[in-house]
Amino acid sequence: MQIDREEGETKGEYTAEGGAYMTYSVAGPSMIIIDHTEVPESLKGQGVGLALVSRAVEDARKEGRTIVPLCPYANAQFRRHKEWRDVWNGAPKS
Repeated sequence: MQIDREEGETKGEYTAEGGAYMTYSVAGPSMIIIDHTEVPESLKGQGVGLALVSRAVEDARKEGRTIVPLCPYANAQFRRHKEWRDVWNGAPKS
């Protein structure tokens, strides 16, 4: 699945074919805050939302950033994927 990314000084967005997207705020050079994930009904249940969050995790690792998953969907995915704790800013200790 192709996922594109655009980032400005304070905001960024990941987009996938079919209208799915995830937005984030840039909180300095080393942190982003995922604030919204949207997947159209026609794509629900196909792993598109997970692919968007996974791509953000990959990019954060490459760029030395951490992520605050403010969006409820992204937060739920971070809780399911303990292997993402290295980039999760505010991860639970246990």
